[in-house]
Amino acid sequence: MNEALTQDKTYSIWLKELKQKVRLVQIKAAVKVNSELLQFYWELGQDIVDKQKNAKWGDGFLKQLSIDLSSEFPDMKGFSLSNLKYIKQWYLFYSQEIGKSQQAVGQLVQIPWGHNIAIVSKCKNLDEALFYIQKTIQNNWSRSVLIHHVESNLFKREGKAITNFKATLPEPQSDLARETLKDPYKFDFLTLTEKHNEKELENALINHVTKFLLELGAGFSYIGRQYKLEIAGDEFFIDLLFYHVKLHCYVVVELKSVKFKPDFAGKLNFYVSAVDGILKSEQDNATIGILICKSKNDTVEEYALKDVHKPIGVSEYIITKNLPDEFKSSLPSIEEIEAELSGGEE
Repeated sequence: MNEALTQDKTYSIWLKELKQKVRLVQIKAAVKVNSELLQFYWELGQDIVDKQKNAKWGDGFLKQLSIDLSSEFPDMKGFSLSNLKYIKQWYLFYSQEIGKSQQAVGQLVQIPWGHNIAIVSKCKNLDEALFYIQKTIQNNWSRSVLIHHVESNLFKREGKAITNFKATLPEPQSDLARETLKDPYKFDFLTLTEKHNEKELENALINHVTKFLLELGAGFSYIGRQYKLEIAGDEFFIDLLFYHVKLHCYVVVELKSVKFKPDFAGKLNFYVSAVDGILKSEQDNATIGILICKSKNDTVEEYALKDVHKPIGVSEYIITKNLPDEFKSSLPSIEEIEAELSGGEE
């Protein structure tokens, strides 16, 4: 080892830049390989459909094709019988809707094949499938995160909350903020009694903060629970405070274990105004409030938000698994909460 060279500052800086270039090339090469492979799969799917329709090769065609291609290319796993069936299913799913649109095919080849299989296996129509493809590209979802969002039906929940964002936020922030909210939020990772209160709900969500952030969606950064605001000598406490890195704003979350009431909006409006006055900097956009209730009435919400001047959205939450009322949910200790928030995995 040339110690003089390794200790040279100019060499070290150049080497660091070179390593970054190599990693970038590796990423680009992997993306290009994936794109070219999926373009080949698209053409193969088209060929398989055409041959099965026009050639008299019988029912064993795909099985024989798998044997012949696997024999010739033993290192390629893509020619198994099951994968050839997925290739055919994938092509048929999209080709019947988008025809020969290269732009649409261009989106399909931007995500890995495993993601494509998950989407085509679980989605019911083209609009739903394209929604998850675009979200995967935008947020760089892993396959497990993608499957979580598909199975929790994000397509039908995103952007469905009642809000006053159009009236209180400029475009395009109002549209982005609306798309950020879901209705309902699914807290199926919690185990609570049917008659749980806000404290139990808040504790349980923070105890599972990793899953809670996943359900909230990309961009939410957790700041604190029961966040204290001091105003003219009085103390007020926000249930949960976040910062959204894409919206560039604070997000106040208030939890209610009961049905929505109009006065909830007034209290949240006060908290949003306080955060704007105390925490918000010139670089931050307007603070947003999210009220998550056990149930709600859309008409009542619309009236309640009509004359509220701060951006607020209202959603329900769902917990499909409840403990019998005679059992208390297991509340986390302070140590467990701190361990979770410091990066501990479950």
